[in-house]
Order: sequence, then C-alpha cells, then structure tokens
Amino acid sequence: MDLWNIFDQEWVPVGAWVESALQWVVTNFRFIFQAIKVPFDIVLTGLENGLTGAPDLVVLALIVIVAWQAGGRKLGLISATCMVAIGLMGAWEESMTTLSIVLTCVVFCCLIGIPLGVIAAKKDRFWLVLQPLLDLMQTIPSFVYLVPVVMLFSIGNVSGVIVTFIYALPPVVRLTNLGIRQVRGDMVEAARAFGASNRQTLFKIELPLAMPTIMAGVNQTIMMALSMVVVSSMISVTGLGQMVLRGIGRLDMGLATVGGLGIVFLAIVIDRVSQSFGVSSRDRDHRKWYETGPAGALRSLFRKG
Repeated sequence: MDLWNIFDQEWVPVGAWVESALQWVVTNFRFIFQAIKVPFDIVLTGLENGLTGAPDLVVLALIVIVAWQAGGRKLGLISATCMVAIGLMGAWEESMTTLSIVLTCVVFCCLIGIPLGVIAAKKDRFWLVLQPLLDLMQTIPSFVYLVPVVMLFSIGNVSGVIVTFIYALPPVVRLTNLGIRQVRGDMVEAARAFGASNRQTLFKIELPLAMPTIMAGVNQTIMMALSMVVVSSMISVTGLGQMVLRGIGRLDMGLATVGGLGIVFLAIVIDRVSQSFGVSSRDRDHRKWYETGPAGALRSLFRKG
C-alpha cells in the first residue's frame, strides 16, 4: 500500500452498500411500491386519455378559456398562439402527454406539499426535521433520481411522474411554510379574539393571506416539473422530452428543435396561467374570479335574461 496515495483504493464501499440495500428493498417490499403507483396511474391515465382522446380544437378552446378566465384576454390570446404553434409543428399529441404528466405531478405535489408546509409552519420541530430532507431532494442531481426509481417502479410514464414528483415537491412545501409564517400575528389574534377555532383561522385567515406565496410555490413546482421532461424521457417517458432525446440520439436537429420549442411554448402557457391564479381579488378590483372573464360574461348574460 502506498501511504502517499492512500485514496487510490476504496476504503468505504458506499456504492456496494446502497446497491445491496436497494436489492433488499426491491426483493422484500416491491408490492408496496407497486401500490404507490396506483393513484399516480389512475390520475395520469385519466388526464392523458382525456387530453389525447378529445378533439384537438376542443382541448385548444378549453385551454384558451381557462387562460382567459385566469389572466384576461391578453393571456388567452398568448395561450392560443402558443398552442396553435405547437399544433402546427406537429407536436400536439406529444404536448398533451407532457401536459398530462405535469398536471398529474402538480396535483400530487399540492395534495402532499401544501399540508406538509402548513404543518411545518405550525410545528417548528417538524420543520427542523423536514428542512434537511428538502435540501437533500433539491441538491441531488436530477439524473441520480432515475436509478432507484427504475429499480423500485420500473420504467414508463407513471415512473416518470413519480420521479418528477420527488424532484418538484420541495418548492411548494417551502413556500407554503413561508407564506403561513408571514401572515401577520395581529390578524390571527383578532380572529381568535372573535372566537374562531384553529381550523377556521387556518382556512379563513392564514391560507387566503398566504395564497399568493403558495401559488408562487406551485408555479415553481410546475417549472421544475417541466425541467424534468427531457431527463425523465431517459426511462421511456413519452412526450416532448422523448422527441428531444430522439433528436439528440439521431443528430436530428429538426426533431430536437420541435420538441424543445414545444416545451418552451407549453412552459409559457402553464407559467402565465399558474401565476394568474395567484392574483388576489384585491388586485382584480375586489372582484371574485367568477365576475371576470368568460364566466363573468356568462353571468352578466344570464342576469340580463
């Protein structure tokens, strides 16, 4: 042994330990991970079948209406332009698959991340335990997630949703925690002075006031989910990411460009719409969401009728 170069050999076989641990988990607890896949599979299948099975113009109209309702006519026009561009490039079906994957990821990130953020804001000890885990999830390179996910969940779109969910979860947890903590203490005390319970205070005071910050976290989660599109295509996840990967593998710059532009246009639409949902009613001239956009127009029409 050369004492001057003692690190030329492996002293602590961390890689072998991790491999053995994963093999043991796969052998003894595979049924648990197959059960975890079920809710992801149900939501993803429903969204994908709905978006790819419906007529293209119906889906386009639905996206434009949602964008118009969320952010006004200008956002509706921007969304229509981006989605029409995707369709004209011949990437419509792939974009719908990618959209279904991102939406499924966002659904589960919100269902799990927002409650975790609320608990973390209420329990300092829980936040002290949770914060290092979130740091670990955000600092591990995205490619590293693929190996354990493939071993535990196999390959395919559902596995892609799971790896994207793990990667995109931290922002919504962190910003929910931040938003709840930033609610003014005097407003919480005033609610309790008027006899509001903890649940009423949370749902009627804290969450509404923290909603812009929470929606910023949801927006960041969406952007991180879109950033995983190309990476997750390496485990046979279909959609725009696979177009980019195939283009790179074949040195087909045209195919890679179409896939890349599709991701960009889809990101613009989702980003603008998700940001618009975070706008408070005060910034909308104290009008409810159903008093503006197409919903407001229909409401006015029925009132006149």
